[in-house]
Amino acid sequence: MDFAQNDLVKLTTVVMPFGKYKGRTLIELPENYVLWFYDQGFPEGELGKLLGLLYEIKLNGLEELVMNIKKMQ
Repeated sequence: MDFAQNDLVKLTTVVMPFGKYKGRTLIELPENYVLWFYDQGFPEGELGKLLGLLYEIKLNGLEELVMNIKKMQ
């Protein structure tokens, strides 16, 4: 999967459009919710791509890097 640099910014601005955490930005989603999506399969399209990136970030403990981007906005 290829990711663009601005995908990190999108994690701080794109809002979850459905489900229990509807209305939260993607970076704010709890790790267990992202893991659930990983097990179930990510949705198609841009949202699925971003959730896949978010999974990798949370798996590797890199949320703080993305949160720093959010603070700079």
